[in-house]
Amino acid sequence: MIPAGGVGTRLWPLSRANAPKFLHDLTGSGTTLIRGTYERLAPLTGERVVVVTGEQHRDAVRAQLPEVDEDDLVLEPSPKDSAAAIGLAAAILHRRSPDIIMGSFAADQVIAPVDAFQAAVREAVATAATGKIVTIGITPTHPSTAFGYIRRGERLEVDHAPSARQVAEFVEKPGEARAAQYVADGDYLWNAGMFVAPVGLLLQHLRAAEPQLHAGLVEIAEAWGTSRQDEVMQRIWPSLPKTAIDYAVAEPAADAGDVAVIPGEFTWDDVGDFAAIARLNPAHEQDEMTVLGEKARVYSDQSSGVVVSDTQRVVALIGVQDIVVVDTEDALLVTTTDHAQSVKQAVEALREKGDSDVL
Repeated sequence: MIPAGGVGTRLWPLSRANAPKFLHDLTGSGTTLIRGTYERLAPLTGERVVVVTGEQHRDAVRAQLPEVDEDDLVLEPSPKDSAAAIGLAAAILHRRSPDIIMGSFAADQVIAPVDAFQAAVREAVATAATGKIVTIGITPTHPSTAFGYIRRGERLEVDHAPSARQVAEFVEKPGEARAAQYVADGDYLWNAGMFVAPVGLLLQHLRAAEPQLHAGLVEIAEAWGTSRQDEVMQRIWPSLPKTAIDYAVAEPAADAGDVAVIPGEFTWDDVGDFAAIARLNPAHEQDEMTVLGEKARVYSDQSSGVVVSDTQRVVALIGVQDIVVVDTEDALLVTTTDHAQSVKQAVEALREKGDSDVL
Protein backbone atom coordinates (compact mmCIF):
# COMPACT_ATOMS: atom_id res chain seq x y z
CA MET A 1 0.00 0.00 0.00
CA ILE A 2 1.41 3.37 -1.07
CA PRO A 3 -0.03 6.40 0.72
CA ALA A 4 0.50 9.31 -1.68
CA GLY A 5 -0.58 12.39 0.20
CA GLY A 6 0.85 15.51 1.76
CA VAL A 7 1.63 18.69 -0.10
CA GLY A 8 5.26 18.95 0.98
CA THR A 9 5.03 22.62 1.96
CA ARG A 10 8.77 22.89 2.62
CA LEU A 11 9.29 22.26 -1.10
CA TRP A 12 7.08 25.14 -2.24
CA PRO A 13 6.75 26.54 -4.88
CA LEU A 14 7.81 23.35 -6.68
CA SER A 15 5.47 21.16 -4.63
CA ARG A 16 1.87 22.40 -4.42
CA ALA A 17 -1.59 21.11 -3.57
CA ASN A 18 -2.25 20.11 -7.19
CA ALA A 19 1.30 18.88 -7.87
CA PRO A 20 2.76 17.47 -4.61
CA LYS A 21 6.35 16.36 -4.29
CA PHE A 22 5.73 12.65 -4.95
CA LEU A 23 4.79 13.51 -8.55
CA HIS A 24 8.19 15.15 -9.20
CA ASP A 25 11.65 13.85 -10.04
CA LEU A 26 13.62 15.41 -7.19
CA THR A 27 16.76 13.29 -7.51
CA GLY A 28 17.70 13.89 -11.13
CA SER A 29 17.19 10.18 -11.83
CA GLY A 30 14.51 10.62 -14.47
CA THR A 31 12.01 8.88 -12.17
CA THR A 32 9.41 10.54 -9.96
CA LEU A 33 9.32 9.66 -6.26
CA ILE A 34 6.07 7.66 -6.51
CA ARG A 35 7.33 5.73 -9.54
CA GLY A 36 10.54 4.94 -7.68
CA THR A 37 8.52 3.68 -4.71
CA TYR A 38 6.43 1.41 -6.93
CA GLU A 39 9.51 -0.03 -8.66
CA ARG A 40 11.15 -0.83 -5.30
CA LEU A 41 8.05 -2.76 -4.21
CA ALA A 42 7.09 -4.49 -7.46
CA PRO A 43 9.59 -7.38 -7.14
CA LEU A 44 8.08 -8.16 -3.72
CA THR A 45 4.39 -7.62 -4.45
CA GLY A 46 3.83 -8.11 -8.15
CA GLU A 47 0.48 -6.52 -9.00
CA ARG A 48 -0.71 -6.48 -5.38
CA VAL A 49 -0.34 -2.73 -4.88
CA VAL A 50 -2.95 -0.31 -3.55
CA VAL A 51 -2.40 3.45 -3.86
CA VAL A 52 -4.30 5.91 -1.66
CA THR A 53 -4.18 9.49 -2.94
CA GLY A 54 -6.29 12.60 -3.35
CA GLU A 55 -9.06 12.77 -5.94
CA GLN A 56 -7.28 15.64 -7.72
CA HIS A 57 -4.20 13.45 -8.26
CA ARG A 58 -6.03 10.57 -9.92
CA ASP A 59 -4.99 11.29 -13.51
CA ALA A 60 -1.36 12.06 -12.64
CA VAL A 61 -1.01 8.90 -10.54
CA ARG A 62 -2.68 6.79 -13.23
CA ALA A 63 -0.24 8.21 -15.79
CA GLN A 64 2.78 7.45 -13.63
CA LEU A 65 1.56 4.04 -12.40
CA PRO A 66 -0.42 2.53 -15.28
CA GLU A 67 0.12 -0.96 -13.80
CA VAL A 68 -2.12 -0.22 -10.81
CA ASP A 69 -5.64 -1.55 -11.34
CA GLU A 70 -8.52 0.94 -11.09
CA ASP A 71 -9.95 -1.07 -8.17
CA ASP A 72 -6.66 -0.60 -6.31
CA LEU A 73 -6.65 3.19 -6.60
CA VAL A 74 -8.34 4.64 -3.51
CA LEU A 75 -9.20 8.33 -3.85
CA GLU A 76 -9.61 10.58 -0.81
CA PRO A 77 -12.05 13.50 -1.16
CA SER A 78 -9.82 15.56 1.18
CA PRO A 79 -6.62 15.02 3.21
CA LYS A 80 -7.23 13.21 6.51
CA ASP A 81 -3.67 12.28 7.58
CA SER A 82 -2.07 8.85 7.61
CA ALA A 83 -4.40 6.96 9.97
CA ALA A 84 -7.39 7.40 7.66
CA ALA A 85 -5.40 6.59 4.50
CA ILE A 86 -3.70 3.49 5.87
CA GLY A 87 -6.77 2.42 7.84
CA LEU A 88 -9.04 2.61 4.78
CA ALA A 89 -6.65 0.49 2.71
CA ALA A 90 -6.51 -2.04 5.56
CA ALA A 91 -10.31 -2.13 5.85
CA ILE A 92 -10.77 -2.66 2.10
CA LEU A 93 -8.14 -5.42 2.00
CA HIS A 94 -9.60 -7.05 5.13
CA ARG A 95 -12.92 -7.46 3.29
CA ARG A 96 -11.10 -9.08 0.37
CA SER A 97 -9.24 -11.48 2.66
CA PRO A 98 -9.00 -11.17 6.48
CA ASP A 99 -5.56 -12.84 6.53
CA ILE A 100 -3.78 -10.32 4.29
CA ILE A 101 -0.51 -8.83 5.50
CA MET A 102 -0.20 -5.25 4.29
CA GLY A 103 2.89 -3.07 4.06
CA SER A 104 2.62 0.73 3.99
CA PHE A 105 5.42 2.64 2.26
CA ALA A 106 5.17 6.38 1.61
CA ALA A 107 5.32 7.63 -1.97
CA ASP A 108 7.88 10.36 -1.30
CA GLN A 109 10.97 8.60 0.05
CA VAL A 110 14.38 7.98 -1.54
CA ILE A 111 16.02 4.68 -0.58
CA ALA A 112 19.22 2.88 -1.60
CA PRO A 113 20.39 0.21 -2.11
CA VAL A 114 17.11 -1.40 -3.12
CA ASP A 115 18.19 -4.95 -2.29
CA ALA A 116 18.88 -3.98 1.35
CA PHE A 117 15.43 -2.38 1.56
CA GLN A 118 13.77 -5.47 0.09
CA ALA A 119 15.63 -7.73 2.53
CA ALA A 120 14.29 -5.65 5.44
CA VAL A 121 10.75 -5.88 4.06
CA ARG A 122 11.01 -9.67 3.79
CA GLU A 123 12.08 -9.82 7.45
CA ALA A 124 9.18 -7.52 8.34
CA VAL A 125 6.69 -9.80 6.57
CA ALA A 126 8.04 -12.89 8.35
CA THR A 127 7.73 -11.08 11.68
CA ALA A 128 4.22 -9.76 10.92
CA ALA A 129 3.14 -13.33 10.22
CA THR A 130 3.79 -14.15 13.89
CA GLY A 131 1.11 -11.62 14.91
CA LYS A 132 3.02 -8.36 15.11
CA ILE A 133 2.72 -4.87 13.69
CA VAL A 134 6.21 -4.30 12.32
CA THR A 135 8.00 -1.06 11.57
CA ILE A 136 11.26 -0.67 9.67
CA GLY A 137 13.52 1.72 11.56
CA ILE A 138 16.44 3.47 9.90
CA THR A 139 19.88 3.24 11.48
CA PRO A 140 20.68 6.93 12.16
CA THR A 141 23.69 8.49 10.47
CA HIS A 142 23.61 11.66 12.58
CA PRO A 143 21.65 13.10 15.55
CA SER A 144 18.71 14.44 13.54
CA THR A 145 16.03 16.53 15.26
CA ALA A 146 13.72 16.22 12.23
CA PHE A 147 12.60 12.63 12.86
CA GLY A 148 10.94 10.64 15.60
CA TYR A 149 12.88 7.71 17.04
CA ILE A 150 12.17 4.06 17.88
CA ARG A 151 13.81 2.45 20.92
CA ARG A 152 14.63 -1.21 20.36
CA GLY A 153 13.81 -3.76 23.03
CA GLU A 154 14.58 -7.44 23.37
CA ARG A 155 15.49 -9.64 20.44
CA LEU A 156 12.69 -11.77 19.00
CA GLU A 157 13.22 -15.33 17.80
CA VAL A 158 11.56 -15.26 14.38
CA ASP A 159 12.35 -17.62 11.52
CA HIS A 160 13.71 -15.75 8.48
CA ALA A 161 13.93 -12.51 10.50
CA PRO A 162 17.17 -12.63 12.50
CA SER A 163 17.22 -8.88 13.20
CA ALA A 164 13.66 -8.59 14.56
CA ARG A 165 13.40 -6.80 17.90
CA GLN A 166 10.54 -5.80 20.15
CA VAL A 167 9.73 -2.06 20.12
CA ALA A 168 10.22 -0.65 23.61
CA GLU A 169 8.75 2.75 22.73
CA PHE A 170 8.26 5.40 20.06
CA VAL A 171 9.87 8.75 20.89
CA GLU A 172 8.82 12.17 19.54
CA LYS A 173 11.29 14.40 17.66
CA PRO A 174 14.00 15.27 20.20
CA GLY A 175 16.16 18.33 20.78
CA GLU A 176 19.80 18.31 19.69
CA ALA A 177 21.25 17.05 22.98
CA ARG A 178 18.72 14.24 23.30
CA ALA A 179 19.18 13.25 19.63
CA ALA A 180 22.94 12.98 20.16
CA GLN A 181 22.26 10.82 23.22
CA TYR A 182 19.98 8.53 21.18
CA VAL A 183 22.59 8.02 18.46
CA ALA A 184 25.35 7.35 21.00
CA ASP A 185 23.12 4.85 22.84
CA GLY A 186 22.84 2.61 19.76
CA ASP A 187 19.36 1.27 20.53
CA TYR A 188 17.48 4.05 18.74
CA LEU A 189 16.39 4.10 15.10
CA TRP A 190 14.75 6.79 13.00
CA ASN A 191 11.01 6.34 12.56
CA ALA A 192 10.48 6.32 8.80
CA GLY A 193 6.75 5.60 8.97
CA MET A 194 7.04 2.17 7.32
CA PHE A 195 4.64 -0.44 8.65
CA VAL A 196 3.97 -4.09 7.82
CA ALA A 197 1.08 -5.78 9.62
CA PRO A 198 -1.79 -8.25 9.42
CA VAL A 199 -4.73 -6.04 8.48
CA GLY A 200 -6.90 -7.60 11.17
CA LEU A 201 -4.43 -6.71 13.93
CA LEU A 202 -3.98 -3.18 12.60
CA LEU A 203 -7.75 -2.64 12.54
CA GLN A 204 -8.10 -4.13 16.03
CA HIS A 205 -5.76 -1.50 17.47
CA LEU A 206 -7.38 1.25 15.40
CA ARG A 207 -10.80 0.29 16.80
CA ALA A 208 -9.47 0.41 20.38
CA ALA A 209 -7.74 3.80 20.06
CA GLU A 210 -9.96 5.58 17.49
CA PRO A 211 -13.42 3.94 17.49
CA GLN A 212 -15.09 6.70 15.45
CA LEU A 213 -12.42 6.57 12.76
CA HIS A 214 -12.52 2.77 12.69
CA ALA A 215 -16.31 2.64 12.36
CA GLY A 216 -16.34 5.15 9.51
CA LEU A 217 -13.59 3.38 7.57
CA VAL A 218 -15.28 0.00 7.96
CA GLU A 219 -18.57 1.46 6.66
CA ILE A 220 -16.77 2.87 3.62
CA ALA A 221 -15.00 -0.45 3.03
CA GLU A 222 -18.28 -2.37 3.19
CA ALA A 223 -19.62 -0.23 0.35
CA TRP A 224 -16.39 -0.39 -1.66
CA GLY A 225 -16.85 -1.68 -5.19
CA THR A 226 -20.65 -1.37 -5.01
CA SER A 227 -23.10 1.20 -6.37
CA ARG A 228 -23.11 2.82 -2.91
CA GLN A 229 -19.36 3.50 -2.82
CA ASP A 230 -19.40 7.18 -3.82
CA GLU A 231 -22.43 8.06 -1.70
CA VAL A 232 -20.99 6.45 1.43
CA MET A 233 -17.54 7.97 0.89
CA GLN A 234 -18.94 11.50 0.45
CA ARG A 235 -21.17 11.10 3.52
CA ILE A 236 -18.67 9.52 5.91
CA TRP A 237 -15.26 10.91 4.94
CA PRO A 238 -15.76 14.58 6.02
CA SER A 239 -16.73 13.48 9.56
CA LEU A 240 -13.65 11.32 10.15
CA PRO A 241 -11.12 12.54 12.72
CA LYS A 242 -7.71 13.55 11.37
CA THR A 243 -4.78 11.84 13.09
CA ALA A 244 -1.48 10.12 12.31
CA ILE A 245 -1.06 6.35 12.21
CA ASP A 246 1.62 6.66 14.90
CA TYR A 247 -0.86 8.00 17.45
CA ALA A 248 -3.84 5.91 16.31
CA VAL A 249 -2.11 2.53 16.04
CA ALA A 250 1.67 2.33 16.45
CA GLU A 251 2.13 3.89 19.89
CA PRO A 252 -0.80 2.19 21.67
CA ALA A 253 0.09 -1.12 19.99
CA ALA A 254 3.69 -0.76 21.21
CA ASP A 255 2.39 -0.17 24.75
CA ALA A 256 0.48 -3.45 24.40
CA GLY A 257 3.63 -5.29 23.27
CA ASP A 258 2.36 -5.85 19.72
CA VAL A 259 5.00 -3.94 17.73
CA ALA A 260 8.34 -5.19 16.42
CA VAL A 261 11.07 -3.40 14.49
CA ILE A 262 13.47 -4.42 11.75
CA PRO A 263 16.53 -2.16 11.43
CA GLY A 264 16.98 -0.85 7.90
CA GLU A 265 20.62 -0.88 6.84
CA PHE A 266 20.08 1.40 3.86
CA THR A 267 20.15 5.11 3.17
CA TRP A 268 16.81 6.83 3.51
CA ASP A 269 15.63 10.38 2.88
CA ASP A 270 12.10 11.76 2.99
CA VAL A 271 13.12 14.73 0.80
CA GLY A 272 11.68 17.10 3.36
CA ASP A 273 13.19 20.35 2.08
CA PHE A 274 15.51 21.87 -0.51
CA ALA A 275 18.56 21.07 1.60
CA ALA A 276 17.65 17.41 1.03
CA ILE A 277 17.52 18.00 -2.71
CA ALA A 278 21.02 19.46 -2.53
CA ARG A 279 22.18 16.35 -0.64
CA LEU A 280 20.55 13.94 -3.07
CA ASN A 281 21.81 15.68 -6.20
CA PRO A 282 25.58 16.15 -5.83
CA ALA A 283 26.78 19.45 -7.28
CA HIS A 284 29.19 19.56 -10.15
CA GLU A 285 32.65 19.92 -8.69
CA GLN A 286 33.56 22.82 -10.92
CA ASP A 287 30.75 25.13 -9.85
CA GLU A 288 29.32 23.52 -6.66
CA MET A 289 25.81 24.24 -7.94
CA THR A 290 23.06 21.63 -8.21
CA VAL A 291 20.66 22.40 -11.07
CA LEU A 292 17.33 20.63 -11.66
CA GLY A 293 14.87 21.24 -14.46
CA GLU A 294 14.76 20.33 -18.14
CA LYS A 295 14.53 23.99 -19.15
CA ALA A 296 16.99 25.34 -16.58
CA ARG A 297 19.36 28.07 -17.77
CA VAL A 298 21.78 28.82 -14.95
CA TYR A 299 25.01 30.85 -14.80
CA SER A 300 27.02 30.34 -11.61
CA ASP A 301 30.26 32.04 -10.58
CA GLN A 302 31.87 31.48 -7.16
CA SER A 303 28.52 30.24 -5.85
CA SER A 304 27.11 27.07 -4.32
CA GLY A 305 23.65 25.67 -3.59
CA VAL A 306 20.70 24.42 -5.59
CA VAL A 307 18.58 25.86 -8.40
CA VAL A 308 15.28 24.29 -9.46
CA SER A 309 13.74 25.84 -12.54
CA ASP A 310 10.44 25.20 -14.31
CA THR A 311 10.94 28.13 -16.68
CA GLN A 312 13.37 29.22 -19.38
CA ARG A 313 14.32 32.32 -17.44
CA VAL A 314 18.07 32.77 -17.02
CA VAL A 315 19.19 32.57 -13.37
CA ALA A 316 22.61 34.16 -12.74
CA LEU A 317 24.32 33.64 -9.38
CA ILE A 318 27.53 35.45 -8.47
CA GLY A 319 29.38 35.18 -5.18
CA VAL A 320 26.58 33.57 -3.11
CA GLN A 321 27.00 30.44 -0.99
CA ASP A 322 24.50 27.69 -0.05
CA ILE A 323 21.70 29.47 -1.90
CA VAL A 324 18.37 27.94 -2.89
CA VAL A 325 16.52 29.36 -5.89
CA VAL A 326 13.24 27.84 -7.07
CA ASP A 327 11.88 29.51 -10.18
CA THR A 328 8.36 28.72 -11.42
CA GLU A 329 5.99 30.57 -13.73
CA ASP A 330 4.07 32.32 -10.94
CA ALA A 331 6.33 32.19 -7.86
CA LEU A 332 10.01 32.64 -7.01
CA LEU A 333 11.67 31.34 -3.83
CA VAL A 334 15.10 32.52 -2.69
CA THR A 335 16.55 31.18 0.57
CA THR A 336 19.56 29.19 1.81
CA THR A 337 20.01 25.53 2.64
CA ASP A 338 20.34 26.50 6.33
CA HIS A 339 16.87 28.10 6.23
CA ALA A 340 15.21 25.46 4.05
CA GLN A 341 12.95 24.26 6.88
CA SER A 342 11.48 27.77 7.17
CA VAL A 343 9.78 27.56 3.77
CA LYS A 344 6.76 26.02 5.51
CA GLN A 345 6.31 29.25 7.52
CA ALA A 346 6.27 31.26 4.29
CA VAL A 347 3.54 29.01 2.90
CA GLU A 348 1.46 29.47 6.05
CA ALA A 349 1.90 33.24 5.86
CA LEU A 350 0.84 33.31 2.21
CA ARG A 351 -2.24 31.27 3.05
CA GLU A 352 -3.19 33.70 5.84
CA LYS A 353 -2.78 36.62 3.42
CA GLY A 354 -5.14 34.96 0.96
CA ASP A 355 -2.50 34.18 -1.68
CA SER A 356 -3.78 30.62 -2.03
CA ASP A 357 -3.63 30.78 -5.84
CA VAL A 358 0.11 30.01 -5.69
CA LEU A 359 -0.21 27.24 -3.10
